[in-house]
Amino acid sequence: MQYGISNLSIVPIRNEATDQSEMVNQILFGEHFKVLNLKKKWSKIRLAHDRYEGWICNKQWLKISEEDYKQLDKDISTMTTDVLDIITKDHHQPIVIGSILPFYKSGHARINNEMYQFDGLTTPGFVNKEKLIENAFIYLNAPYLWGGRSPLGIDCSGLTQMIYRLQGIDLPRDAYQQAKVGTTLSFVDESEPGDLAFFDNQEGEVTHVGMILEDNYIIHASGKVRIDRIDQQGIFNAEIGNHTHKLRLIKSIC
Repeated sequence: MQYGISNLSIVPIRNEATDQSEMVNQILFGEHFKVLNLKKKWSKIRLAHDRYEGWICNKQWLKISEEDYKQLDKDISTMTTDVLDIITKDHHQPIVIGSILPFYKSGHARINNEMYQFDGLTTPGFVNKEKLIENAFIYLNAPYLWGGRSPLGIDCSGLTQMIYRLQGIDLPRDAYQQAKVGTTLSFVDESEPGDLAFFDNQEGEVTHVGMILEDNYIIHASGKVRIDRIDQQGIFNAEIGNHTHKLRLIKSIC
């Protein structure tokens, strides 16, 4: 078994081993993974934090030792908290919110024997339900991007995953998987800010997720990260005067 880590700000994970394949997810700086299938130009990987699998280009990651992989699994991740920031090795490198600083100590992160200087704000990750709301608003108006996990482009389940990840809670990647986590609530009025609402299609499959805010509002990624009303029917878009998503269930995560 081989192990790897992202040393770039954002790395696309693709459905198949080709640049033309659909992007299904992203790896942010400092996130580590197992290499399941190593080919000449592409590798199939499994992310450590949510076990998501897909293909990445071999030019866009570094090998790490099994020892470092296991230690990173044990450590409480230190994450960046500014929308965009800079990390420095030989040159400045941009990174996005939620990037991991491996083995972070005294302003420096380490990947293998290389040291990266970082002078920005960080969080070690801890559960604070009020902070979830602050995290969510960081992504407000970010464009929708299938498979995205950053303020430069994000999808609905990427949004909820990152909101909670910044508080030390690792959710699965996709909406239907996240719907299996936590405690089910019966009504919108029972929910609290920070709870997750899930929505299904005509076949009854969970295809959308958003996070409950105060006063029956919800923040979710649909076209962009936006705030709409939510009621027992689902999401109501006041701009078009219609419900756009049908409510399936609500979950309290923490």
